[in-house]
Amino acid sequence: MSFTVAIDGPAASGKGTISRAVAARFGFAHLDTGVLYRAVGVKGGDPIAAARGLSAQDLARDDLRTGEAGQAASKVAAIPEVRAALVQFQRDFAARAEGAVLDGRDIGTVICPDAEVKLFVTASPEVRAHRRWLELGGDAGQVLADVRERDDRDMNRADAPLRPAPDAIVIDTSELDAEAAIAAACAAIEARLG
Repeated sequence: MSFTVAIDGPAASGKGTISRAVAARFGFAHLDTGVLYRAVGVKGGDPIAAARGLSAQDLARDDLRTGEAGQAASKVAAIPEVRAALVQFQRDFAARAEGAVLDGRDIGTVICPDAEVKLFVTASPEVRAHRRWLELGGDAGQVLADVRERDDRDMNRADAPLRPAPDAIVIDTSELDAEAAIAAACAAIEARLG
């Protein structure tokens, strides 16, 4: 029997850290769906063709964690044909018998609307920008502007906008350290597992 945990939220909210920890704790497979969009974005050329032809080699690139890759991902993710090309890959992953954790922007609302647990991880734009600045460096004001620009694009795109599923548990990490945020997520999953 598969058990799916859908974790959504904006950039630098902590959803990746939480997702990896949850997957390790419960022995579930983990997919950072943002990597799919980052790979399409950095591949270049026609993004629809890139999404349809995505390979394991594309997902192993060492430049997928850059700020540029994140911005490229947000842009190609707004293209409905790119999203459609990647939906089945994500749904197949979610159906694994050993359980799966998927993190992204539309997992609980579009990809896995029937997930057993849906979490929406968020934090204020200022906190998220500071986290991103600590990770990538650069000009702090520009990092905040980039976070706000990406939020606007992700939340206002026509196809699968970033928003919590109606039945998602919201975890605001603005005032939480990683350990406390992970504990909140694990508690929600344990409650559902019974």
